[in-house]
Amino acid sequence: MRATRAIAAAALVSAMCAGPPLDAQLRQLAASRIVLATVKDTGDRPLTELGPDDFVIEEGGASRDVLSLHMADYPMGILLDDAGAAAKDADAIRAAALRFVSKIGEREVAVGTLTDPTHLLVPFDAPRADVVERIRQFKPSGGKAVPLQASAALARAVLDTGSPFAAIVIISAAPISASEALDREYLTPILATGAPIYVVANRASEAGGTAATPGADDVLRAIAEQTHGQYTVIYSAASYAVALDRLADRLSTEMMIEYLVPGAAPPAGDVRVGVRIPGASATGLGVSK
Repeated sequence: MRATRAIAAAALVSAMCAGPPLDAQLRQLAASRIVLATVKDTGDRPLTELGPDDFVIEEGGASRDVLSLHMADYPMGILLDDAGAAAKDADAIRAAALRFVSKIGEREVAVGTLTDPTHLLVPFDAPRADVVERIRQFKPSGGKAVPLQASAALARAVLDTGSPFAAIVIISAAPISASEALDREYLTPILATGAPIYVVANRASEAGGTAATPGADDVLRAIAEQTHGQYTVIYSAASYAVALDRLADRLSTEMMIEYLVPGAAPPAGDVRVGVRIPGASATGLGVSK
């Protein structure tokens, strides 16, 4: 389930036209892949009311036929900070996580913690009601955060879903020095998923610090950067909800576009995503194997 990076392409408007319908025999001899993409208009506003005929896909310079399109519904893993430093933020973390889950649509959600990589609070196949109830019951344990181990355990659960895409969200109440992260071997399964890791990090203690970059020594920043995710710094517990709302809004505009691969050929170079809407632009975010 490794996702590779797709090259962002400007909108391909009228220069390319749709090819003729494929016959049943060709469809039987072909496979398909999925590209994850977003589309924005000239005002940088997301466009979601689109259909398969609005897109143009090129793979390795060859035009591909678009088969289907739907809003992204890939699995989402959430890791809650339950270390001792998170006790003061527990109520805000609970409220923000519940709101985030309510805004990301109907998709599988798993929930774990940063101190206990041995089991998930809620597995991916749990009903949404169980996810909500378990988050409501969340309380920091006061243990030591082991972010690489926790992320790796969640990554393995992601791989078990068989989904071509996934994402992991970490809600963090305190920085974790890279020098404390001695379990670097766990980075391999994390990267194997191709899932970006999005970190919302309360770094109130660093607000008046002298570091040039907040969280510069934070291992969570390194994880986010290496997985092509995002590290968002906040400076108050009240901002968890704001940051997670923005992330949910961003994720809710992603689309999964399935396209035909004649002869079930392996990936043939860069994938370009275009959209036949004047002034709009499409950005490819990843491609399934």
